[in-house]
Amino acid sequence: MTSAIRHITIDCADPYALAGFWASALGGELAADDFPGDPEASVHAGAHGLLFIRVEDKKAVKNRLHLDLRPRDRTRDEEVARLIGLGATLYEDHRKPGGAGWVTLLDPEGNEFCVERSAAERAEG
Repeated sequence: MTSAIRHITIDCADPYALAGFWASALGGELAADDFPGDPEASVHAGAHGLLFIRVEDKKAVKNRLHLDLRPRDRTRDEEVARLIGLGATLYEDHRKPGGAGWVTLLDPEGNEFCVERSAAERAEG
């Protein structure tokens, strides 16, 4: 018998606010019992949930683990613009002239995540 991932846990200063960003980013939902000021909040989106836990220490170094996102219904560049509109910031741009590459963004608390090309963009070459 093996284990299964129940959720991916992210330490943060404001669980409810950060969970709200990720719920919007992933088209997910906050748990019904989450509220502002709660020490934890969770997002249900896809196969794995995200759990946000309040911690006192500030983020100080690059994440050792991060999420890679692939847009489902828009291009990578459209998704980057949408996520920036939700509160993400551009961190590193690894797009190449031929269309390959990815963009690294920071969520509202500074956690790195990447946006890759969509499946449709990959199929185009």
